[in-house]
Amino acid sequence: MDVYTLGEAFGVVTSGRIRHEHEARLDVTGAEFTVAVGLARLGHGVGWLGKVGDDELGARILTALRGEGVDVSDVRVDEAAPTGLLLRESRLGQPPWVTYYRTGVRLAQGNVPIDRIAASRLLHVSGITAALSARDAMNAAIRAARTAGVAVSVTIDYNDRLWPDLREAEEILSVLACSADVLFVRQSELDLVKPALTGDREVIVIRGTRGASVRVDGVRHDAPGLSAPVVDRNGSGDAFVAGYLSALLEGLHPADRLRRGFLLGAFASSGPSDWQGLPTRAELPLLDLDA
Repeated sequence: MDVYTLGEAFGVVTSGRIRHEHEARLDVTGAEFTVAVGLARLGHGVGWLGKVGDDELGARILTALRGEGVDVSDVRVDEAAPTGLLLRESRLGQPPWVTYYRTGVRLAQGNVPIDRIAASRLLHVSGITAALSARDAMNAAIRAARTAGVAVSVTIDYNDRLWPDLREAEEILSVLACSADVLFVRQSELDLVKPALTGDREVIVIRGTRGASVRVDGVRHDAPGLSAPVVDRNGSGDAFVAGYLSALLEGLHPADRLRRGFLLGAFASSGPSDWQGLPTRAELPLLDLDA
């Protein structure tokens, strides 16, 4: 397996302002879910660990992942608690307003398959998982990767609505960032993880439409953002991560890793779903203006 990842997946209802809207769109989503699908569509072997309820939303999540070729053999199904749901409301001139309807479905430390992680090339986790519920499981997975010499990829993905205490966020996310061999951080998050910005880890700084940079072996590489039609930017950050990791696994030049990240982000932004618009390998050149 190339990549093992773990986290929460949700049903997602997207609409306009709920108090006025009469129509909505149902999908499934999750930070690591999107990364897993993006990598699988490009032909990488991916395993996803999560816990879902024994309900229709849980079945939809697993059906989607299986259909994309993601290994879900480690997933736990909880008969006692329903799958979580988030409500994403579009607001004119503002980022979407997200409300989490989370349940008792939680990954536990004992759910983490040490041997499966040890047999992977890369473990990927995110700050969303650290904020939500599966922190102990995530930390157990990181320890397993470290013990086995498996590289660790971390996306900070700070969301102030999930971290009511900024100091707690700084403490936990800094420790998480320092565990990474490959660290994805937005420009606005740099102050949260200052201790992780030194050393020899690969730090990718994402600046949205202004591009991104990465420092590898002491050399900085930059790539511009990609101009493409945008329907919905939700999921584009996780798609960028999938694209970058795919290129990293293939040994591409750092600038080409950034470019593939932006390509996948553009595909994700081209439709209303976080992940359904992600490309297969044959579709990558469709948005690659230099191809």
